[in-house]
Amino acid sequence: MIDRLYFISQQTATKTHLATIEEALEAGCRLVQLRVKNQPEADVLALAQAAKALCDRYNAKLIVNDFPQVAKATGAWGIHVGLQDMAVKEVRAIVGPEMIIGGTANTFEHIQQRVQEGVDYIGLGPFRFTATKEKLSPILGLEGYQQIMEQVRAARIQLPIVAIGGIVADDVPGLREAGIHGIAVSGAITAAEDQKGAVERIKTLFSS
Repeated sequence: MIDRLYFISQQTATKTHLATIEEALEAGCRLVQLRVKNQPEADVLALAQAAKALCDRYNAKLIVNDFPQVAKATGAWGIHVGLQDMAVKEVRAIVGPEMIIGGTANTFEHIQQRVQEGVDYIGLGPFRFTATKEKLSPILGLEGYQQIMEQVRAARIQLPIVAIGGIVADDVPGLREAGIHGIAVSGAITAAEDQKGAVERIKTLFSS
């Protein structure tokens, strides 16, 4: 089962992807996605190998965004693909039957599509505006999640659905009530003054 808290790496003016990953692991995250855009595959492979070594040190799981060959080569736990990325069937052919595959969705129709494609979990978003993503899909807000999750329940879809996009700890109770399995965060940890405290608070909100 996928963790309730899922950290997505980002590169900031002062921190590299690996630095944000190490901070998140140190703060208590045990599921990390390496999300590198607009870089050659060889560079992503080098980053993924370093990220995998970090995750191994903390007994955490690594998901690679968008590069199935890299995910396979590094022995990552999972791969995540966006709606414009490679087809899930092709990704599965590369990574084999064991690796977790996640897929992005923005609407209930996308969720149905992802279920048919055979993904293991869905990243549904964006919740609100986020600076980490170019070409942002329509923002859902809490109401959007409530409506979509009602449709998910009516359709008896059982896949874990993770909310993503500018989410902070205060958003957890509403999202959890809507039926979301977990949240993916970036800035909520990277920008926190007390990163351990931020992680603990999110985990507590999901377990309380």
